[in-house]
Amino acid sequence: MLEVLKKQVCDANLELVKRGVVIYTWGNVSGIDREKGLMVIKPSGIDYDGMKPEDMVVVDLISGEKVEGEWKPSSDTQTHLELYRAFPEIGGITHTHSINAVAFAQAGRDIPALGTTHADYFFGSIPCTRELTEQEVKEAYELNTGRVITECIRERRIDPLAVPGVVVKNHGPFSWGKDAAASVYHAVVMETVAEMGIKTMFLNPEANIAQYILDKHYMRKHGPNAYYGQSDE
Repeated sequence: MLEVLKKQVCDANLELVKRGVVIYTWGNVSGIDREKGLMVIKPSGIDYDGMKPEDMVVVDLISGEKVEGEWKPSSDTQTHLELYRAFPEIGGITHTHSINAVAFAQAGRDIPALGTTHADYFFGSIPCTRELTEQEVKEAYELNTGRVITECIRERRIDPLAVPGVVVKNHGPFSWGKDAAASVYHAVVMETVAEMGIKTMFLNPEANIAQYILDKHYMRKHGPNAYYGQSDE
C-alpha cells in the first residue's frame, strides 16, 4: 500500500539527517495521499540509521487510526493530521528540534524577515504560536499543538504556502510544502535563516528589511511573473 509515498517519506526523513537538522530520533516527516485519505509518517522513536520505506506507518486522515505498518506512528501524528485537515493545499509536513529555530520557539519570538535569503522562501516573518494552556496539554497535547498552529496561521491571516512553517512556543519548528520533500526543504531553510537572524540581531538589534525588497525577492521566485531559475520552454 502506498509504496511510492512510503519511499518518498522515508527519503525525506533521511534527508533531515543528511542536512544536519536532526540528531538521534528528534524529528519526523509525513506525506499524504489526498485521494485515498491516507497519511504516511515516520514511526515513533525509530532511529534513522537503517530506516527503510517499509518501516513507514500508514494512518487514516479522518479517524487517525493506523491502517498499515509494523510500528507505532510518530508521537506527533495527531499534529500532522490536524494540519492536513485544516489546510488541503499541504502535501507534506516536517517537525524537527533544530537548534536555532528552537531558540526562537523557546524565546517565544517570531523568526524575523531580515534579508533576501529569508524572503526567497518565507513571505514575511515566521510566526511563533502562543503557548498551549495547561488544559490543552492535559487533554490532547499533540492534537492541540496542531490546533494552536492552525489558530496562529488563521488569526494572522497567513497564506500557509507563502509562509510554509511556524515555531511552536517552547517546542520547536513545524514546516510544510506541496510534498514531503518540500516540507524538509523548508525545514532546512527555516533553520538556516533562524541562525542568520540570531547572528544578525546580535550584531544589530535594530536590523530590518524594506518591504519592497522582501516583495521583490519572494515574487521573483513565487509570484505570477516569477523569473528565477530555468523556464520549461
